[in-house]
Amino acid sequence: MAWVWLIIGGLFEVGFTTALRFVDGFRNIGWTLAFLASVTLSMGLLEYAARTIPMGTAYAIWGGIGAAGTVIVGIAFFGESLGTIRLLLLLGLIGCIVGLKLVAH
Repeated sequence: MAWVWLIIGGLFEVGFTTALRFVDGFRNIGWTLAFLASVTLSMGLLEYAARTIPMGTAYAIWGGIGAAGTVIVGIAFFGESLGTIRLLLLLGLIGCIVGLKLVAH
């Protein structure tokens, strides 16, 4: 179950990085609250998962999910480019995340 919480925590990391785009110096209250809720849940779920999963593995996977997810959100919703090299690097990152899960004890 810790892996499920870790994945959800990684998805909330995507939420807080996306909300961070709109906080406008923390003057936009709605996006600031979304940011604070997402970062709190994300970090809390990472901490909870790391009670069972080794911290280095948990952090790498959590950060990788957040990084890959944020890139995907940027491409899908904010017009960021997706070139061949960027796609290959993104796939490599996802491959590393999966690989860490496969070798974790």
